[in-house]
Amino acid sequence: MRKNKHIYSVLAALILLLSASPIFAKNSSASSEEELNVKEFILEHLADSYEWHIVGNGEKVISVPLPVILYSKISGWHFYSSSRFHRGKPAYDGFQIAAEGKYKGKIVETDASGNVTRPLDLSLTKNAASLLFTSLLLILIIMGVARSLKRNPLESKKGFTGIMEMFIMSIHDEVIKPSVGEDYKRFAPYLLTVFFFIFINNLLGLLPLFPGGANVTGNIAVTMVLAVATFLVVNLSGSKSYYKDILWPDVPTWLKVPVPLMPLIEIVGTITKPFALMVRLFANIMAGHSIVLGLTILIFITVSLGSAINASMTVISVIFTVFIDFVELLIAYIQAYVFTLLSAVFIGQARISHVSKPISQETKQFFIEDK
Repeated sequence: MRKNKHIYSVLAALILLLSASPIFAKNSSASSEEELNVKEFILEHLADSYEWHIVGNGEKVISVPLPVILYSKISGWHFYSSSRFHRGKPAYDGFQIAAEGKYKGKIVETDASGNVTRPLDLSLTKNAASLLFTSLLLILIIMGVARSLKRNPLESKKGFTGIMEMFIMSIHDEVIKPSVGEDYKRFAPYLLTVFFFIFINNLLGLLPLFPGGANVTGNIAVTMVLAVATFLVVNLSGSKSYYKDILWPDVPTWLKVPVPLMPLIEIVGTITKPFALMVRLFANIMAGHSIVLGLTILIFITVSLGSAINASMTVISVIFTVFIDFVELLIAYIQAYVFTLLSAVFIGQARISHVSKPISQETKQFFIEDK
């Protein structure tokens, strides 16, 4: 009997979809002259913007305007709300958002002779606002968990505090401690911050509603800053043996003199490591968001193909979109984990010393606990 109820529910949902498809087809036929550009649609939703879009149907849009800060060589400083530059509105005070060209989506200035130039743009964009929000959220979460753990350190925690403690200890004990080595405590704050910063931004990027939806970790500028931070931590904390292996590696002399072939390769290697971190995080998050948008847009592409095809593709699109969203939840954790793990490994490699010295009591205890 229960199986029959489930079957009837599925059939009812399909009937509703079939009955709704002609409505979608009617709306699409009114705008059949304008074909949907899938590439532009996806890139537009992944790109940064001067407003935080909440909901809209193309004509009526609800969004949160963000502050625009511009400096023009002609007219000096300007402070506006991004509502001044909504689509369809003419240029405001000589500035407008470029609709095409190399400055597409950016605020440009048109001078008296008609030349289009780019002013110094210090505006708070959607990604920048999301970064501030997630940073504040991360501080509040960690400070709250720290206060809870400090209040009763010996008591086992439950709920959200228990989950956060599990995450923190797993990254600390299974990633940072064995990868960095003896002085892991020195680098634990940075690595834990990196992990939770990336993880929270990945999760918020999957939420289609405000304050989520920003493509922060899918922005190459953000991942570049994270990679540069790891590069500085690795190379500023490197030991003498680390720099010796780079500048004078243990290889035949003819590979080092007169042409410093191996030193050059080692120097390039110090750059390619953070570069790989940057590209890996950016590409995986960007690809995941693109797949979700591509599956969603199938509903609108197939409207003109008839009710039956559109209804079936709607069902397929919804099923696969939900499946990919669950996969993206896993990827959100994996990418934060991999970035933190590789950063810890690079730091550990830079801290290795070739000088033999007695093993400390702390290191002995660490290996005993592992066994």
